[in-house]
Amino acid sequence: MSPIEQGTIGNQPLAREFFLRDPVTCARELIGAEFHWDGCSGVVVETEAYSEIDDEACHTFFRPGARQFVERHEAGAAYVYFNYGMYWLTNVLTKDARTGERGFVLLRALQPLSGLDQMRHRRGRERDRDLCSGPGKLSMALGITGEHHGWDLAADAGSRGQALRGFAAAAVNAKEALLGVVADVRIGISRAQDLPWRFLAAGSPWVSKPPGQ
Repeated sequence: MSPIEQGTIGNQPLAREFFLRDPVTCARELIGAEFHWDGCSGVVVETEAYSEIDDEACHTFFRPGARQFVERHEAGAAYVYFNYGMYWLTNVLTKDARTGERGFVLLRALQPLSGLDQMRHRRGRERDRDLCSGPGKLSMALGITGEHHGWDLAADAGSRGQALRGFAAAAVNAKEALLGVVADVRIGISRAQDLPWRFLAAGSPWVSKPPGQ
């Protein structure tokens, strides 16, 4: 059994500095980290990057509200939106302190670690594989909705109440348990489909869709 399967992920919270980089770097390096939300948690195994620069699939390209969100919030803020009137999708805002590039990282899939009973109840599913293997499933399993839009996920955000909501870095042994990170094209979009900005934990059975399919 791998360190990830044993749940020996490190718990050092990710501070705002992590998100003060470009979205592609953040999306890649979030693979293997933990995501915590109100007693539920999972290992991030799939992400997608979206940049406000020359990326027609990014909300900042066609949604004025997204541009306003970027201006008003700090890096590390949760950008949650309702997709096709069906599912809430959870993103985190990034702002590169060096270049000024801004964008979002979409959380596409988790390997569930804790709070599985709550996830099963919310999802109405029993198989662990069905709980967080897609961005809509992930938000539903964790109970993330539009009311969490703008929530600060950076560890140095200050007082955030009793519930832990945010990211924790993977321990070294957990990172080594991953077979690597694979880059693939983004899916579920109609614009800028050629950009290889979907990142997956290599060989993970928990992703929404294997690379190259």
